[in-house]
Amino acid sequence: MTETVLFEIEQQSSLADVATYLRNVAEKLESGEQVTLEAGTERVTLDPPETVEFEVKAEHEGPEGTGELSLELELEWDENSDGSGDSSLSIN
Repeated sequence: MTETVLFEIEQQSSLADVATYLRNVAEKLESGEQVTLEAGTERVTLDPPETVEFEVKAEHEGPEGTGELSLELELEWDENSDGSGDSSLSIN
């Protein structure tokens, strides 16, 4: 399967700015609207279905005590999917 990156940006951001980005995405998802990502000349609009595959991953990379920690949130769906499924994840 071939993977094509449609949009990618990596930048240093404050937690408050990250929360704002996530809140904006959450509001679009909750209202069923398309999500548009834009940075400079890059732009992509996505239209996720009602149900998606949601992956949450916490990782530690590198030597114990001096490595790097990450939190990854990923939404995935098949093109032209209407989406159906259930949920059992809790984030507190």
